[in-house]
Amino acid sequence: MSTTHRDMISRTVACPNCGRAVPWVPESKWRPFCSERCRLIDLGEWFNEDHRLPESTGDGYVLPVSKEDGS
Repeated sequence: MSTTHRDMISRTVACPNCGRAVPWVPESKWRPFCSERCRLIDLGEWFNEDHRLPESTGDGYVLPVSKEDGS
C-alpha cells in the first residue's frame, strides 16, 4: 500500500510535550515536536533521566521502570 502526497498532508501527530497537532510533512522542521522549545524540553527530560528505556534481563523479559524504585 503506497502513501500518496494527499495522505501525507492530512496526517497529524500530537506533540509529545504539549499535545499540539503537528502536520507530518517534511516542512515540519521539529516533527514530532511542534517547536524547538518542545524538542529541547524533551531532550532535557532525557538528560535528567526523567525518561528511561526499560532494562532487559537477557532472557527476553523486560523489567518495568518506575520512578519510585530509585534505580
